[in-house]
Amino acid sequence: MLIGIAPVISPELLDALFRMGHGDELVLADAFFPGNSCNSRVIRADGIKVVPLLEGILSLINLDYAVPHPVAMMAAGAGDTLDPSVEASYRKVIDRLWPGTPPIELVDRFAFYERTKRAYAVVMTGETVKYGNIILKKGVIPVN
Repeated sequence: MLIGIAPVISPELLDALFRMGHGDELVLADAFFPGNSCNSRVIRADGIKVVPLLEGILSLINLDYAVPHPVAMMAAGAGDTLDPSVEASYRKVIDRLWPGTPPIELVDRFAFYERTKRAYAVVMTGETVKYGNIILKKGVIPVN
């Protein structure tokens, strides 16, 4: 274990976060997401929900402040609805660690898949809530 790094952050995920450049995207996919069909770099986080992963990841990287939407989620399909508590639980973590982050963008399912193909990596989580997928765009380290 490393001091200050959440135990949900595996060595493989830590390596990916380190190697990502600003503007690269990381997909945190729910347990039902076709991660291996969409991206060749898949990191397993079986049994781990998105909220603890968000907390661990966002304590190590910042979100891209130079784009309108550094965070995106999959929009509900036709005739389906989103559970607002899912976005609210993600937003609570984002607002605590990176206050002032713009609203979460909702992306059509197939556009989300296309974006996943271009992402740096996909983290396959143990999340089981419907539409539990989220994309994070890594930013540059702010200069003080």
